[in-house]
Amino acid sequence: MEISGYYYLGKILKPIGIQGELLIYLDVDEPDKYRDLDAVYAYVAGNLVPFIVQEINLRSGKQAAVRFHDIDDIDQTIVLVGVGLYLPLSALPELTEDQFYYHEIEGFTVIDEKFGVLGEIEKVFDYPMQALLQVMHNDKEILIPVANEIITKVDKDKRIIRIQAPEGLIEMYLK
Repeated sequence: MEISGYYYLGKILKPIGIQGELLIYLDVDEPDKYRDLDAVYAYVAGNLVPFIVQEINLRSGKQAAVRFHDIDDIDQTIVLVGVGLYLPLSALPELTEDQFYYHEIEGFTVIDEKFGVLGEIEKVFDYPMQALLQVMHNDKEILIPVANEIITKVDKDKRIIRIQAPEGLIEMYLK
């Protein structure tokens, strides 16, 4: 679910024990950057509800054990299982100049070294195996894999992404 001004952090998986601790899944590339969270927003009954983080301990993979302020028994935790967790976009970790978050590049112009201007990025599909840029070119959809071998330059100031598409990729969509 997309919520304006926020990004999806992960979700609550299950209670740990009976004293209010929860296991959460962090749907992020670098969970270590989230070890000092002060608060998260849970999507409950159609609203974002702030939860103050009392303690967070990263576990293997993308999981963490978390305690929220004023949540201290299993009855309070069980109703939160499956709830999505969000953070404000302003809380995103800073990236290097050549890195980007997918929400940042929607609306950027894609320029291929062979075909020139392809169009603007309408949407980024973040699939588990491969993220794809959806670009509309003369009412035709072009899907471009997000890969270092394809994206040659990102100019955030000019809102341009330059690519070197593999042979046949663009032609396949323009037939």
